[in-house]
Amino acid sequence: MRQLMTALVLVLGLTQVAFAKEVAGVKIPDSIKAGSADLVLNGVGLRERWMFDVYVGGLYLGQKSSDAAQVINADEPMAIKLHMLRDVSGEKMADATREGFKNATNGNTATIRAKIDSFLAVFGDEATENNVYDMVYVPGKGVEVYVNGKLSNTIEGADFKKALFGIWLSDKPAQESLRNGMLGS
Repeated sequence: MRQLMTALVLVLGLTQVAFAKEVAGVKIPDSIKAGSADLVLNGVGLRERWMFDVYVGGLYLGQKSSDAAQVINADEPMAIKLHMLRDVSGEKMADATREGFKNATNGNTATIRAKIDSFLAVFGDEATENNVYDMVYVPGKGVEVYVNGKLSNTIEGADFKKALFGIWLSDKPAQESLRNGMLGS
């Protein structure tokens, strides 16, 4: 019986997710998968708006980097995890995300407009507190969007990936301190 209990404790210990950081009460895993690639947490930050904490964002890469342009342009597996800290209406989330795409592309969103609209559908009527959105880029496949661990959509194209990651990492990011946190600065 003791051997069975020891084995059970060992198995449970090995299956626990390791957490690298805790931000605003949210535990951020130190690694995730993108297809068959293992990604490590590059950095994490907090998105604030009008003195309210909105979400925690984490950037996952194959190798750590503080070079935003290199990350945006790389055709390598990577991911961004957003953990919502409050309810945000779908309309407000869509408006903020459209603005982010506009900033990330210097206003050149026409060629990816349909992809943006497809992406925005994952937020539905509301981005609810504690929802987790994983945007996982798999080269040759596109950006897989998971909502609370369930695949919701896949948007093809490196052009879309560059614009999406640019929302947080471009020269006009959603928030400078969030960008710096995600880049490990």
